[in-house]
Amino acid sequence: MVSSGHAASGRLGYLLKHAQYRMAELNEKALTPFGVDGRELGVLLVIAGHEPQSQQQVAQRLGVDRTTMVALLDTLERKGLVARRPHPEDRRRNVVELTGAGTETLERATEASDRAEREFLAPLGERGARQLRDALRAVVLPEGQSSIGR
Repeated sequence: MVSSGHAASGRLGYLLKHAQYRMAELNEKALTPFGVDGRELGVLLVIAGHEPQSQQQVAQRLGVDRTTMVALLDTLERKGLVARRPHPEDRRRNVVELTGAGTETLERATEASDRAEREFLAPLGERGARQLRDALRAVVLPEGQSSIGR
C-alpha cells in the first residue's frame, strides 16, 4: 500500500501503478468464483458488445497481439465460454461468439467486478469516483471516444 511518508508517493506514475495493483487485487478476488480473470472478462465484454466478430477484431479492440488473443480465446473456449466458427463470407477467418455459459458467466462476473470497483472507489464518494473516471477518460481515451470495449 502507498505510504504517505514515502517520497515517491506523490508521483503520478507511482500512484497509478499502486492504484492498478489494488484494483486488480480486488477484481481478482471478485472474479475467482466465476473461473475468469480480468483479462478474460475484458475479452467477454468486447465479444458481447460486438457480436459476431473475428478474432482479429477482438484483438484490435483490446489492443493485444494476435498470439495473445489466440491464447486467451483458447482458454475461454476450453472453459466453454466462447465458441469459434468459420466466418460466413471468409472461411480463412474465425468468428467468435459467447456460448450460453459465457453469457451467464459474463453477467455474474461483471456484477462482481462492478462491486469490486465500488469498493475500490468508496473512499472517494460518488462525486469523487465520477470525477476520477472522467479525469482518467480524458487522459486515456482519444478525443471523442467514449469507451474501451464496454
